[in-house]
Amino acid sequence: MNTIILSSRTMSNPGSPGAALVVLLANLFLGVPAAVPAGAGDEAAAFARARRQMVERDLSGRGIKDERVLAAMNAIPRQLFVPEPSRASAYDDRALPIGDGQTISQPYIVAFMSELLELKGGERVLEIGTGSGYQTAVLARLAAHVFSIEIIPALGARARELLERLGTANAEFKTGDGFFGWEEKAPFDAILLTAASPRIPEPLWRQLREGGRLILPQGEEGKTQKLMRYRKSAGKPAAEEITGVIFVPLTGEIRKRER
Repeated sequence: MNTIILSSRTMSNPGSPGAALVVLLANLFLGVPAAVPAGAGDEAAAFARARRQMVERDLSGRGIKDERVLAAMNAIPRQLFVPEPSRASAYDDRALPIGDGQTISQPYIVAFMSELLELKGGERVLEIGTGSGYQTAVLARLAAHVFSIEIIPALGARARELLERLGTANAEFKTGDGFFGWEEKAPFDAILLTAASPRIPEPLWRQLREGGRLILPQGEEGKTQKLMRYRKSAGKPAAEEITGVIFVPLTGEIRKRER
């Protein structure tokens, strides 16, 4: 089973060791030379080793084959997307709490769902549920442009700030109800929902380009759900059931319509 997604940020005060590490890793992420604060270089190197081990053990070791997905997961510093007390566990293959009743999902499910989208590099992707921004960061390395919607304002703001610090220039963020999608940015080549829904929200299906893929944890809250991949063929969904998962529920309009 896989628990879910959603987010947090890990910045403390600007003079703290954690803040110094964020600056160092952001420069490494961008390939910019930087002065290394005392101790930060060793910590960054330890996280880099843990990240490589995670990719080998939990991703490629469990069947993730897309080299672009593996490279993205090896490049993105997951420890920055979790609260500082949880950083030592950042590369364990499990979900971690990040506040607001949400979690950042396990690395394997992030890689697995990213691989299911079959991205080649030129796509426009809509993400429903920004959360911590970790999945957003992965998608930004795999697609031309990512549009991410978060219903919890604090989570969306934290994720946007962190990705800006990391130099992610091809992601746009919006606070709102993901049920309605992002009409003015449509159509999308791929849509990824990071929260469970009993069905495909109608506005999202309309915004998916013909031939596009939509990944959805489908089912009810508190029960095992089905991870589904839908392809839009002649305007209709061609469904493929992938595996069982457990995700937090999509909130907002979808709940009103299911009453």
